Amino acid sequence: MDLSRRVFVASAATLAVTAGLPALPATAADPDLSRIPVTPDDTPADLVRKASQVRPTARQSAWQALERTAFLHFGVNTFTGLEWGTGDEDPNVFQPTGIDTDQWARALRDGGFRLAILTVKHHDGFVLYPSRYTDHTVASSSWRDGHGDVLRSFADSMRRYGLKVGVYLSPADENQYLHGVYANGSARSARTIPTLVDGDSRSPSRFLTLDATDYGAHMLNTLYEVLTEYGPVDEVWFDGAQGHIPPDKVENYDWDSWYTLVRTLAPDASIAVTGPDVRWVGNEGGLAREDEWSVLPVKENQYGRTDWALSYDTADEGSRAALVTAQPKTDYLQWWPAECDVSIRDGWFYHADQQPKSVDDLTEIYFGSVGRNAVLLLNVPPDTDGLLHATDVVRLREFRERVDRELPADLTRGARRSVTPGGVTVDLGRELDVDRVRLAEDIRFGQQVESLVVEAYTAGAWSLVATAGTVGASRILRLTEPVRARRWRVRVTAARAGVRIAEFGLYRSSV
Repeated sequence: MDLSRRVFVASAATLAVTAGLPALPATAADPDLSRIPVTPDDTPADLVRKASQVRPTARQSAWQALERTAFLHFGVNTFTGLEWGTGDEDPNVFQPTGIDTDQWARALRDGGFRLAILTVKHHDGFVLYPSRYTDHTVASSSWRDGHGDVLRSFADSMRRYGLKVGVYLSPADENQYLHGVYANGSARSARTIPTLVDGDSRSPSRFLTLDATDYGAHMLNTLYEVLTEYGPVDEVWFDGAQGHIPPDKVENYDWDSWYTLVRTLAPDASIAVTGPDVRWVGNEGGLAREDEWSVLPVKENQYGRTDWALSYDTADEGSRAALVTAQPKTDYLQWWPAECDVSIRDGWFYHADQQPKSVDDLTEIYFGSVGRNAVLLLNVPPDTDGLLHATDVVRLREFRERVDRELPADLTRGARRSVTPGGVTVDLGRELDVDRVRLAEDIRFGQQVESLVVEAYTAGAWSLVATAGTVGASRILRLTEPVRARRWRVRVTAARAGVRIAEFGLYRSSV
């Protein structure tokens, strides 16, 4: 959807159901309201009050506005047929002789995507650029006589076609385990980053001193290369995977130092999904919860890792009841929006015997993610030639065209609007059929809506058309049948604090 179409309406009115709650003041010591501490003495009313005051950072707001992002799983697994590599692959298996990253970028742009994340390093440890800190890289392959650099080509192409750049570096590293670095039991100690090596021609303007294990320092140096030599990075994606290693071997990841390095070198980049900015939705099917909250109870684990106070797969992560249930384990209430990851094919890496999902399936995923206050992360894996398969390219275009038909021109554009406490009324000027309703809060003021109704004025009275719980940055409701009416309204029936409606759009789909 073209975001330039979106109409913004603000209401400063506070609903009666929350009028008795005092505002939580920001203090000079803690001006960042993306997380607010929770104490054991907080009452249920305190928890709701605090949740109502949590606000996204600028980087989080920008990330939520992306709506559709892409993943590109590509590496030695593409050529070995594995989903999880072993770390001892011969780099010569990596031979994408027809690689065309401009083709990737065009296909993603034409599919309606705004950011793409490349698997710079998957669990096997093979790196898609010539790193100074490992030989398990493209430089050890005969592809392009050892001078290939997929990350360079990827980053240049994405920017050339107007997409933002994301990088995924797996914390797990089978190759570094084989070399005695990963999970070697080393203690954390102060490390100088970047760590210069023999023949290093760099002259950094500053060095950072960060605590890390041997492997943590390896990751810091790798991150430093990626974040300083390939242009602006908009998202850094981690997961929490451990290697396929003996159960008595564990690498305790240096999350605090990794986060600090990213914040220092790429301050505008969102850190996902094992990160403080973006969370995993809890499944790999691309679907958010029916009521998805961006404000969650969280705790800190393992050197500053942001973690769920409740389980990652809890059906209710942020309601009033969830806040109370989570309180004994909660350190903060935090703005931590959901990312819904799913692959266009069954696997994350390309396999010739797999086919892409249907347009209907992708459309359901769209409404189940973007339509439920989350961002869609769709994986589209390049094939062994280094291209997005022609079938996938067609499917991406068909997917975008289908979404455009589901949500064509907003019928409220130019319509008369009136804002009332807890609601917005729209007069379309004439009776029109509507079967899609799009809503959004102005999340600069937090996520407040707990329930609402959408009504149409028909036969001389207001009639119920649809109900919903949460809204957040994006909520899309599909009506089972078109409703014909001139006047429409949304009424918020429960909220945590004052509601600002940023969008109340009406559509007639053409599918």
